[in-house]
Amino acid sequence: MSKKNDLSKVRNIGVAAHIDAGKTTLTERILFYTGDLYKIGEVHDGAAHMDYMAEEQNHGITITSAVTKASWEEHLIQIVDTPGHVDFTIEVERSMRVLDGCIVVLDGVGGVEPQTETVWRQRSKFDLPTLFFINKMDRPGADFDKSMASIRKRLHAEPVPVTVPLANQSAVVHLIEKQIISFSGEHGELLNIEPCDEETWSSVAEFRENLLLGIAETDDELAEHVLEGEEPDSETVWAALRRGCFSGQLFPCFGGSALRNIGVQPLLDGVIQLLPPPLDRPPTTAFLDDGSEQQVVMTDNGPLAALVFKVQMWEGRRHVFARIYRGLLKPGDTVFHCKPDGEEFHEHAARVFDIDAAKKSRVSVAHAGEIVLLAGLRHASTGDTLCDPDQPILLERIETHDPVLTLAVEPATSEQEDKFIEVLDKLLEEDPTLRFGEDHETGQRLLSGMGELHLQIIVERLEREFHLQVRTGKPAVALRETVTQSAASDHLFQPPVDSAQRTAELKARVSVRVAPRQRGSGNTYLLEPRILPEGHPLTEEQLGALEQGVKFALGSGPLEGALIQDVEIEIQEVKLFGAATTPDALSAATTRALRKAFNAAGPALLQPIMKAEVVVPEDNFGVVLGDLQARHAIIKDSEHTMESATIDCEVALAQLLGYTTELRSMTQGRGQFSTQFERFDID
Repeated sequence: MSKKNDLSKVRNIGVAAHIDAGKTTLTERILFYTGDLYKIGEVHDGAAHMDYMAEEQNHGITITSAVTKASWEEHLIQIVDTPGHVDFTIEVERSMRVLDGCIVVLDGVGGVEPQTETVWRQRSKFDLPTLFFINKMDRPGADFDKSMASIRKRLHAEPVPVTVPLANQSAVVHLIEKQIISFSGEHGELLNIEPCDEETWSSVAEFRENLLLGIAETDDELAEHVLEGEEPDSETVWAALRRGCFSGQLFPCFGGSALRNIGVQPLLDGVIQLLPPPLDRPPTTAFLDDGSEQQVVMTDNGPLAALVFKVQMWEGRRHVFARIYRGLLKPGDTVFHCKPDGEEFHEHAARVFDIDAAKKSRVSVAHAGEIVLLAGLRHASTGDTLCDPDQPILLERIETHDPVLTLAVEPATSEQEDKFIEVLDKLLEEDPTLRFGEDHETGQRLLSGMGELHLQIIVERLEREFHLQVRTGKPAVALRETVTQSAASDHLFQPPVDSAQRTAELKARVSVRVAPRQRGSGNTYLLEPRILPEGHPLTEEQLGALEQGVKFALGSGPLEGALIQDVEIEIQEVKLFGAATTPDALSAATTRALRKAFNAAGPALLQPIMKAEVVVPEDNFGVVLGDLQARHAIIKDSEHTMESATIDCEVALAQLLGYTTELRSMTQGRGQFSTQFERFDID
């Protein structure tokens, strides 16, 4: 895409949802109706254009974010199709970071589901204007009004209806244009648009009233029309709704069924009308070397500023996805980026590509506002800022999440040892939520991820993509440790002097106090003795040694050697012994004093606690509820319909290992559940 696009006619959007709500099916229709696909691929057939990985086709779910482009009404829409399964939530997080708006897809029967809430929190973090597509309205039990009510109740957002599906018809009523839009043809590509008749209009009058009243709450101009009993024209309604959507006060809702080809084209019109172009989004904040802030305005003029939001091995070679926020990027350009630890790199962007799911095509220049694929950057990783070497800046990094499940893994043969390590290094670069290390006590190689499916997909990729046969153990939950009471301790570090080796004398004494903090609040570190009893201040080197000692102590708890969290640490006293108190001695004294304190402060294990939603046939409700209670689940709520029951609960992840198989057994294969990580807590 070397041709510069008019940014006012560009929309960078994501499609996100709970698993199986139909977002990939929706994206396939969008590409078909915009003429960018000549054939619709179905997820259930393993033929979806956006699900190009073999694992995605085999499992019938989206695993990795896919980027594509479509044209509609002389506008360019850059689309990111994101995963719905909680194990791959980092894919949603880093995609949201570089988008200007999004479509959240809801199941018309289920409404807002657990992963929808996770997606919503990620959307809210970046204040993305959002449209809802209430999908699967052809299914029994689907309820447009109830789905909007779930948005209001569970997401605390204000939904306003725009298109309402007509029961048992391949048609929707457009509440702004006062039209009935019917969809026909083999794939719903033929539209018949006609004025809404009085009988149908009266049946949706309440929705029209909700639309106008919702907009009037946020727009004084429209409120005057409504209060005076006037009927505003469509242009006035569109403009007011656009302002409310841009400001995050209103969330337009479109109804339909992507699989049945109903309601997608009006949604595309809504994307153009209601979601912002890049220039209408607030400027991105960047940080300079001196600590000051700078507003990065999206323009081709000015030094390069781009954010790497994803690393991916493509055809065996390392590539990175980046969003250009300012300036131009051409093949061969030198870019600068800096790691969180301060390490700096100058690299050449050897090739620049436009991307369409699994296809890439070279371009001669990338412009501000575009999402591109770059080859040749060996060290750039997720969250890095690519910038002009002469004008370094730092964009806000992308947050990552710690893994909650661990799997012992090793190559099937010793001959594949080197390749095994090399391949895992590549996968770690791709996925910031993946960890790989060695248990120092058992010597086992441990692979840690966000859940059973996450680790299963990694093992499948090792075998299919890299031809590595591996052996795995049973999954084990990643634990944390904490303290339950306050305790103080001190330690005099004075190892014996080895006269034969002429080892210098080392000596330091540190007194500490530890105390518990609220769950999820993290660790705090208080340093009181900046001025020593003798009146001399601690040097920067000595302060750094104390902090290093704290870091070492927090890295290994007294019970399982797990990371320690949610503790308050106070260093109360430091005693120095002249030249004998080296930074190493000070660090060692701090670590050992803290380990004594942790042992005395009632150490406890923290389990990952999951928020779970279990949906089962009504007949199986009692059995499943009893089983959950036997797993020490805390039941938060339950809802019943004529045919099914939904149980909301909190339960330790360790109790859910293998639960999919057991739930299917209890419900004759009809039960399903979904989870999302809530917190680490004492089980």
